[in-house]
Amino acid sequence: MEFVVVTGLSGAGKTQAMHSLEDIGFFCVDNLPPALIPVFYDLCEKSEGTIVRVAVVTDTRGGELFKSFFSAMESLKTEGKPYQILFLDASDQVLVRRFKETRRRHPLDLGGSLEQAVHLEREMLRPMKESSNFVVDTSGFSSAQLKGRIAELFLIASSDSLAVQCISFGFKYGIPMEADLVFDVRCLPNPFYDKTLRAKTGLDPDVQSYVMNNDETQGFIAHLTPMLDYLFPLYKKEGKSQLVVAIGCTGGRHRSVALAQFICDYLGEQGVKASVSHRDMGKL
Repeated sequence: MEFVVVTGLSGAGKTQAMHSLEDIGFFCVDNLPPALIPVFYDLCEKSEGTIVRVAVVTDTRGGELFKSFFSAMESLKTEGKPYQILFLDASDQVLVRRFKETRRRHPLDLGGSLEQAVHLEREMLRPMKESSNFVVDTSGFSSAQLKGRIAELFLIASSDSLAVQCISFGFKYGIPMEADLVFDVRCLPNPFYDKTLRAKTGLDPDVQSYVMNNDETQGFIAHLTPMLDYLFPLYKKEGKSQLVVAIGCTGGRHRSVALAQFICDYLGEQGVKASVSHRDMGKL
């Protein structure tokens, strides 16, 4: 049985993630207190194969009951019952904006400011985030993009495989929060200063040729690919299910896009399950 525990910050998209999991065949339960997760796991196991993919959402809406999260997870681990944790995150600014737009009350709002409630919840959930199998930052996601990301994560054929997501980004927009490895390619020749290439992106053949066909980039790749070849088996040995490799340039439009695409293609050739997304490519 595939069992996924969905948690994360309030307003980060857990409800949308649950709907997305339902769409790909998961039986989902929302707002389940952590202490009941092992009990619910047992019930699902007794379904005689009628329930094979399960997702439960648990978060700070449970109040004091949420404090039993780690003891519940340890109970499953002790009994040899496999599970994965999906953590939904977003920047403080985005979370505050979402709450103000929906006029919903934050579960930790005790009469102070909304910003304080968001900060308090982030600190409370930090250990959960660090122990998660998957971390998804929804700050720049539309509903459709989040649905696609969830499907991408959980339609993997083999649950014990390491899935690598390559993200291109612009440093001026901030480093992706979910990144495990971050590589700065601002040291490479910049197509922005070529007026014929400025309006194009790193997916355009002319820009790719400009970025990739120079000594600096080839030297970068010659050092990067052996390091990735060395690191990925170690991450897989440690049981990591997802690895996020972030490639950043100044604006996230040219160099980082071309390199992220190259790395994704390279990993695919090595038999690694890899996907790519370009967070800031459309920004000017």
